[in-house]
Amino acid sequence: MTGRSAPAVLPPSLRACLGLIAALAALVVLVLGAAYAGHSEPGRMDRWIVQPTADSVRPPWRYVALATDFLAEPAGAAMLVVATVTGCLLLRRPRAAVLIVAGAGTTVATTTLLKPLVGRTIHGDGNLAYPSGHTAFVTALALVMALLATGRLGLGRTAGTLLVLAAALVAGAAMGWAQVALGAHYPTDVLGGWCTALAVIPATAWLVDRMADQLVDRTADAGRRERR
Repeated sequence: MTGRSAPAVLPPSLRACLGLIAALAALVVLVLGAAYAGHSEPGRMDRWIVQPTADSVRPPWRYVALATDFLAEPAGAAMLVVATVTGCLLLRRPRAAVLIVAGAGTTVATTTLLKPLVGRTIHGDGNLAYPSGHTAFVTALALVMALLATGRLGLGRTAGTLLVLAAALVAGAAMGWAQVALGAHYPTDVLGGWCTALAVIPATAWLVDRMADQLVDRTADAGRRERR
């Protein structure tokens, strides 16, 4: 038995397609970061979509935006991670559980690292804006869940890719709307956060699969040597 007998978190049928998408997403993150480095005002694209203010939405939609925003705050994010990891373990998908922790953590760490490097601010010098960590986190979780569903349902390349992208789009759009509506980010910050998750999760999933395969292969080799 080798690690390759265990379900992969990155289905082989999606590796090439998601690898290309991840590369393009990383390019978008870098291009937008370079374009808005050091800016403290909305760009042309931001103004075309909406002018971010602290009261972009009124009740009851403001309450919806605040509730959505809470899902990526420390307490809300911890609850989501615990719930999804528990679900993966109950479904006997330990690799997916590892990917949730590693993928979400790496995605948030990437946005945290990029913010001071880009230096874009909103509503004051202390409010680093690009890319949106909230959007990146929720999109990352949605991507992992979609990858898990793709593997369990045995979807092919086209259906699997569509499911993964649809999940990322819905999650990213919902959190992105909340961030812009609450005046926490410019629309291009949201796009940058969304693309950060698209770039990080496929790469992290590939690494999780590779490390898990190597670990189980080494364990199997050690067992065979002991039996000799």
